[in-house]
Amino acid sequence: MPTPLVVSEVAKTFTMHLRGGVRLPVVVNVSFSVGAGECAVLGGPSGAGKSSILKMVYGNYSADEGQIIIKHDHGLIDLVTATPRTVLAVRRDTIGYVSQFLRTVPRVPAIDVVAEPLSARGVSTTEARDRAAALLSRLNLPERLWSLPPATFSGGEQQRVNIARGFITNHPILLLDEPTASLDKTNREVVIEMIDEKKKAGTALLGIFHDQEVREAVADRIIDVTQFAPGKAAA
Repeated sequence: MPTPLVVSEVAKTFTMHLRGGVRLPVVVNVSFSVGAGECAVLGGPSGAGKSSILKMVYGNYSADEGQIIIKHDHGLIDLVTATPRTVLAVRRDTIGYVSQFLRTVPRVPAIDVVAEPLSARGVSTTEARDRAAALLSRLNLPERLWSLPPATFSGGEQQRVNIARGFITNHPILLLDEPTASLDKTNREVVIEMIDEKKKAGTALLGIFHDQEVREAVADRIIDVTQFAPGKAAA
């Protein structure tokens, strides 16, 4: 499938239960595709729905309507109607994700946090840790921190653990939610190189980048999320 990700006519509305059940439309008629080896970037102001779209593609948010079609396990599936078990399988084997926030099990060393996606796919502990160490080294995380739980790390250190964890697998689709937000210039450049390598390997990348320099360096195409605003779509 030359187009690993197809989003078609997706809509999302939030119900504000603490405000009497008021319904707040976020996006409607979201339609785009991302090709293999392409980095598409969701563009638009804060509150336009970029993160909501990314979370729907990952299955964190359910879509109210539409389709999110991906190739998984030698077939096509629609994430909008997929079972929770299927979504978990997709995350293990097909869609990787780098979020802005690091959520890990307490007391697990950073190197094992990074290695876990490989371990979950049956890679030996030794190989998984070796590959994790290589990524942490490349991202300039001091080796003295690898054996420590990342919950006590600085924001930039935690983000480097997040990035290493997201990039360690060869998922055909990779979602990036502000991956360079907490990084210094040196490590931003490392991430740009890593994204370029993923593109050359045929990965389809969909991301959010508020850093204009990084966005210009990695984006093959900008998807203007404002076109999916409820008012505009209805006009």
